[in-house]
Amino acid sequence: MSDSEELNRLADLHQRGILSDEEFAKAKARVLGGEGASASGAWTATGPDGTAYGPGSATHGSARYATPQGGAPAVNAINALRRSRDDRWLGGVCGGIARLTGIASWFWRIVFVGLTLCAGVGPLLYLLMWIFIPLED
Repeated sequence: MSDSEELNRLADLHQRGILSDEEFAKAKARVLGGEGASASGAWTATGPDGTAYGPGSATHGSARYATPQGGAPAVNAINALRRSRDDRWLGGVCGGIARLTGIASWFWRIVFVGLTLCAGVGPLLYLLMWIFIPLED
């Protein structure tokens, strides 16, 4: 579970009254690796626009939560996926997956043939990826 998901889960538990203010502050400090926790157990976080969030701030109780600036590695990898212009037989989907994963494109072609033979979803999945994955620049 990513830090942002964990923080959202903790905030939900706090909002429902399952966690007290002190328990929420300690749990949040644990998730953030001790950052943002003061000696009294109160926390304050600063948003990208400089707004302070926390028990002592004017925005306490706000539904706004911190999100990672760089994003999760899996999300960044999916956003980097592009269909290949050079390594293509049909739409360049297997070549794009190969470039992203570092595994040869012939392997991905065999995977799609296997999906076609076993479950029959290979052509549908390939077509959806052909439509929704953009072509590389």
